[in-house]
Amino acid sequence: QVQLVESGGGLVQAGGSLRLSCAASGRTFRTYNVGWFRQPPGKEREFVAALRWRGDITYYADYADSVKGRFTISRDNAKNMVYLQMNSLKPEDTAVYYCAAGSGSAANPSRPDTYAFWGQGTQVTVSS
Repeated sequence: QVQLVESGGGLVQAGGSLRLSCAASGRTFRTYNVGWFRQPPGKEREFVAALRWRGDITYYADYADSVKGRFTISRDNAKNMVYLQMNSLKPEDTAVYYCAAGSGSAANPSRPDTYAFWGQGTQVTVSS
């Protein structure tokens, strides 16, 4: 069982930056695939970024086209932490952001059903 707790959300002006953090429990967390999703107001949950475990000590990063070049996903396995650095924020980035983790196949990292564990979400609001 893995528990995930997000933090770092808030209100920021367009063009600004935020770093979201996700604290995870679990002794084998380093072998988990992790992802960030978001749910804009009135819309469905959508994929943002993921780190897929490659079976050794490396990970492969995936990003949604809408955030490529602006967002960076990273992890610190020693601290059981996952981060999402968000730069050049836009009003359309406004959403509740969720951290997710899963130990199964990550053939489709953008699919929510790839992940068995989810955090409670943190609100990000970008003003124009």
